[in-house]
Amino acid sequence: MIANQVIQTSIDELSSITKVDLCVVDLDGTQIASTFEMTALNPLSIRSFIDSPADSQVIQQNHLFKVMDDGIVAYVCISRGLSDDAYMIGRVAVSQIQNLITAYKEKFDRNNFFQNLILDNLLLVDIYNRAKKLHITVEQRRVVFIIETKNEKDTSAMETLKSLFSAQQGDYVTAVDEKNMILIKSLDDEEDYEYLEHVGKTLVDTLNAEAMIKVRVSYGTIVKEIKEVSKSYKEAKMALDVGKIFYGEKDIIAYNSLGIGRLIYQLPINLCKIFMREIFGDNIPDDMDEETLTTINKFFENNLNVSETSRQLYVHRNTLVYRIEKIQKATGLDLRVFDDALTFKIALMVVNYMKYVESSEY
Repeated sequence: MIANQVIQTSIDELSSITKVDLCVVDLDGTQIASTFEMTALNPLSIRSFIDSPADSQVIQQNHLFKVMDDGIVAYVCISRGLSDDAYMIGRVAVSQIQNLITAYKEKFDRNNFFQNLILDNLLLVDIYNRAKKLHITVEQRRVVFIIETKNEKDTSAMETLKSLFSAQQGDYVTAVDEKNMILIKSLDDEEDYEYLEHVGKTLVDTLNAEAMIKVRVSYGTIVKEIKEVSKSYKEAKMALDVGKIFYGEKDIIAYNSLGIGRLIYQLPINLCKIFMREIFGDNIPDDMDEETLTTINKFFENNLNVSETSRQLYVHRNTLVYRIEKIQKATGLDLRVFDDALTFKIALMVVNYMKYVESSEY
């Protein structure tokens, strides 16, 4: 049901224009919104009116009207006075409140529809039937963004997000858990993945500036039909998880750019353990110091170029070679050799994945 404050605002505006006082009560006769102090009517009189077949009635110098919701009385609207104007304005108020009820129900139904859609809780026939009923375009290019906040129930972030994207533009904002907000973005034919990256950057920058929160954003692939929205959501969810494990420095993660991280993420944990034992035996490199990790990552970034890596790390070339040889002695892999470097890079990613899985179990 719509909020009492919404009804109050509605009748305040109508009363201000027409100079006719209005009051709305619930089925128990309790006043929920009013432009005047209404104390004369007995709740039993209102209950009797609700139970009667009449849709309007005059009681104690007031016009009473039933406000219906799908054929059931939801409220009683009271228009003060017995004039024709009071009767007419009472009818207008009823129509306005009933329209508000319909609008709020549709908004709630859309939210419920998209929540069930992305979670695969709807049959195919239900997807199309409900989409038609809610006036949602079936054949439309869309993509799902997931916006993760650090704090649970961050209402300021949700309100900022809703102000950026509206249903009038074909975009829908919802949530399926405490920390993740969902944006189902409608796309034009010319809007591609470069545009999605721009949207992701806008989300990160705006929420940081206006809501004062740091977020991580992920998105799936572009789909063409409403039934495929859940696919884009699953891809965005995977991208968010994979990004946390392997690309922690990134604020925006796209499913179609996960690379080898996506492959490792889908490996069974037992297979990962077998791989690590085959490569390293008992000397699994899972607890390297910060200096060693920085050296390795910078060496990989520079395509195994010793001179450029030593320059960027501000260390002598011989110092870098010493560190590389120290790693070789500990693991049996020479990072200056491409095959060994590739094996070591994958191994580090597998280690990160195994740590993530272990931490998730607790």
